[in-house]
Amino acid sequence: MTDVADSGVVHPPVRQPEAVDRVPAIESWGAGAALPVRRERRRTHDWMRPYLLAAVLADVFCASVCGAAAVVVSGAVPLRDPIPFPYLALLVLSPFAWAGTVTVCHGYERRYLGVGPEEYRALISAAIRLLAVSAFVSYAIYVDRPYLSRFFVLVYFPTLLGGSLVARFALRRQLHRARLRGLACQRAVVAGRDHAVRDLVADLHRETVHGIRPVAICSTDNIDSVGGVPREGSVHDTVQVARKHGADVVVVASPSDLNGTELRRLSWELDDRGIELIVSPGVVEVTGPRMSIRPAANLSLLHIERPALHGLNAVTKTAFDRVVGGLLVVVLAPLFLLVALFIKFRDGGEVFFRQTRVGIDGNDFTMLKFRSMVPNAEIQLATVRGDADDGNGVLFKRHDDPRITPIGKMLRRYSLDELPQLMNVLHGDMSIVGPRPPLRSEVDGYGADAVRRLRVKPGLTGLWQVSGRSDLPWDESLRLDLRYVDNWSMFLDLQILWRTTRAVIRGTGAY
Repeated sequence: MTDVADSGVVHPPVRQPEAVDRVPAIESWGAGAALPVRRERRRTHDWMRPYLLAAVLADVFCASVCGAAAVVVSGAVPLRDPIPFPYLALLVLSPFAWAGTVTVCHGYERRYLGVGPEEYRALISAAIRLLAVSAFVSYAIYVDRPYLSRFFVLVYFPTLLGGSLVARFALRRQLHRARLRGLACQRAVVAGRDHAVRDLVADLHRETVHGIRPVAICSTDNIDSVGGVPREGSVHDTVQVARKHGADVVVVASPSDLNGTELRRLSWELDDRGIELIVSPGVVEVTGPRMSIRPAANLSLLHIERPALHGLNAVTKTAFDRVVGGLLVVVLAPLFLLVALFIKFRDGGEVFFRQTRVGIDGNDFTMLKFRSMVPNAEIQLATVRGDADDGNGVLFKRHDDPRITPIGKMLRRYSLDELPQLMNVLHGDMSIVGPRPPLRSEVDGYGADAVRRLRVKPGLTGLWQVSGRSDLPWDESLRLDLRYVDNWSMFLDLQILWRTTRAVIRGTGAY
């Protein structure tokens, strides 16, 4: 049976939902055609409004406090004198100016709230823009002298940016703790092919901080459930399933068995019902900054930039490594001496352990560590390996390794045995942040994907180290290292360094 429009064009049969849910296809709109259903109003997610309000109030509070503190600290206005009009106007208007600038820089957009680095980047961009505008206005109005003192500017803007970043970080931490308990999440329907749905649901369950909780699956394959999430129809039933479960978002995996036209119609139907649509591009472990939409030939094409760690970015990372590495060597010199004395007096053996590791582009180098095992540990490896292996199948590890000395356990617990690798950083063999330096025997067994780890210098710390270290399976360790290689940025390095402190204190996976 076919449907015939007024124009006489014959259309193939199309599966339609129940009459109450029907949204006619755009081709059928015209004389005598039913009008589209009225767009449903959906309540904003319960967590979003409080979070957004708290973010705005935090920014306003930081601007007020930092402005008053800068006036006092900079000495721009003596304490006993009345506040001049320019600074009084600044104290009154700066909270509104700051919140407005953050808004212009997309710092309050809900797609960035609570996830990814864009929320922080927006604050940095807003601070730079507000500083530029303030400097222009200051020197444009007053020719003989600036509108604001230089010391005031030097105090105000760094403290404003720092305070807002800390406040936003605290809000995000509170939101993430709620999401770990299953709260403050968007209810999601996942649609796509069997294997794509399985991978996507597994990723959403693993990364709960992103706040997307699958409640149902729509797949054309014959599966009952994935990860405890039931299948309730095919991909063509997505809208009905989303309405049934009161979903906030539909996530389409790739491949999905939906062509471009069907995805377009799905977006229309979901828009009419106030449901968001997220489409996975099918390109794994590529984060937002590398992806952009490029219009060409009346199409919206997904453009993926080259990994950033080359050219000027590589020079910047090298300079950062040398400067930070040198400062750490100077600051930690007394600790170096103390650890060396403990090791030497304990058993009289060598203080340092030297081992050949594989660095960037597959080149060998000698890595330094404080010795945490007995002097003849390498000779005993075959015997110990035969007893037990708590590693990940590629990297040998053992919780109760008898070769580890008492002082070695303490060094490994707080990663103090890794400190001599700062000398490798200064020599240029390693970086402060990067993948774990592998053994040659490990590299010889690498597959085609794993070899890409060697495109960058290995690091003292990295995503692998701050995500569980030896407790992670090999596949997960590899996935994290490849994510770092493909999505490097200085902001990511700073994030990892921040998380390293917490990982060292907890000692998770250190043995």
